[in-house]
Amino acid sequence: MHEIFLDTETTGLSTEHKDRIVEIACIETKNLMPTKNVFYYLINPEGKKVSPDAFKVHGYSDEFLKDQKPFKEICDEFLRFIEGKKIIIHNAKFDLGFLNYELGLLGKQNIDPNVVIDSLEVARTKFPGSPNSLDALCKRFGIDLSKRTKHNALLDCELLREAYINMIGQKEPQLFSEGSSNNTQEFQKSASNQKTEYCKQIVKPTPAELEQFNNFLKQNLKKNFYKD
Repeated sequence: MHEIFLDTETTGLSTEHKDRIVEIACIETKNLMPTKNVFYYLINPEGKKVSPDAFKVHGYSDEFLKDQKPFKEICDEFLRFIEGKKIIIHNAKFDLGFLNYELGLLGKQNIDPNVVIDSLEVARTKFPGSPNSLDALCKRFGIDLSKRTKHNALLDCELLREAYINMIGQKEPQLFSEGSSNNTQEFQKSASNQKTEYCKQIVKPTPAELEQFNNFLKQNLKKNFYKD
């Protein structure tokens, strides 16, 4: 099973204000282990200015971004990269909104929400009432945040991968909400099966180890029997 951990940075917070993507990163994994296939671009928002608040978050200036490729030049490569894979995004509504906006401008089909797992919703189900931002999850699981002085899509994908592995590794009966998509439930089942198969590995003692253990029991039983 292949997955994509995906993150974007943008000029602002709303496609209603025609904000655009300025950075996109995807890390491909197989059963959550990196395959070393990475999709990454800084993107020219084609005249849309970076808002002051967005600049504080990611630090990409209009001057810097004007020399990057526009989304239309990397779109087909992006679609090929994610094709047929599950996509894991933290706060998927935000990133999907921007991705589908960019795809719509080019006359492309929206990304199917059924192939997307929202790790924020997973976290809210897992830890109701607790802070569940990516920073908060990393702190909860002891993941190093020292390099995250600014939001960076590629770094955030890797942090998300580590946080997500920790979340689904917790031994609790119900990881996803009842309203989860079939794809999310299949992903949960697959991860559970992998853990079960791992736990089925039994290491048997050698005859010499058994004899040593039996001798130990005999000696200690005699000592305890005559102790009083």
